Parts: sequence; structure tokens; C-alpha cells
Amino acid sequence: MPHDPLEEIRSFLVPIDGGQASDHALAVVCGIARRTHAQVAVLHVIEVPRSLPLDAELQFELERGERIVGNAELLAGRHDVKVQCQILQARNAGAAMVEEAAAVGAGAIVLGLDYHRPYGRFEVSPVPMYVLENAACQVWLMRYPPAAEEHG
Repeated sequence: MPHDPLEEIRSFLVPIDGGQASDHALAVVCGIARRTHAQVAVLHVIEVPRSLPLDAELQFELERGERIVGNAELLAGRHDVKVQCQILQARNAGAAMVEEAAAVGAGAIVLGLDYHRPYGRFEVSPVPMYVLENAACQVWLMRYPPAAEEHG
């Protein structure tokens, strides 16, 4: 039987932000994890402005994060996959993702990216660039197609 490289990844980290792209990335990972019996960690990062203490009580952002994580658990449940969810407050979302991936022993960080073309040119935002540059594991970027109104 041929070797399946996906079998080598025992744990995934999927950062989620409540957007459609991160939900799609989680669905893809759940499909893989169900087949390979890999662990799935879900992370929502609340970026705390430097003007506030890192442990500031950001009630609105926390409630939003809990809704996002709850939706992720429901999505994973539809795939018959149990996920470990965490909400972290950090100064830099990319650094938090890299550190959490190391902490959970993730073999891959899977980021769902929306299609952005500011000024007519596609660009990758600073968070995915930070993860690409600094993660010690595989990094999968899943860029989704532009919305219909963005076509030509």
C-alpha cells in the first residue's frame, strides 16, 4: 500500500476568526482527521492593543470568541470529530498561533485565507506571513476564491 503523507500528521492547529475561510479550513481538516484519526486543536486569538494590559477583560471580544469557538465545535461535530478549543489573548495573533502549535505538538497549522486585492494586487496579510516565517511545523494556506462581485 502506498505511503500516505497525511498519516504522518498526528495533530492539526486550525486558527479561526469567525470568517468563512477559517470555517472551510476547519471542515477540510476535520475530513482529514476523521480519516487519519489525527487530533484537531482550534484556536481563536483576541489581539489586545498595547494600550491595555494583556490580561484586560475584553468582554465583547471574549463573548464573540466563545460564539466562534462554539460554532467550530458544531462544525466539527457534523464531521464526527472532537476538537480541543482555546481562546487566547495576545499582542500578536501570528506569534500566538506559532506558540500554540508548538505547545500542542501540531504537525501542521492550517490557515483559511479570504481573497483580498487591495489596490488591485493580491496580498497575504501580516498574520499568515508571520506564521509562514516562524512556525516549526508545516503551514497550509487555503486561499478561497474571490466573491462573485470581485471577479473581473
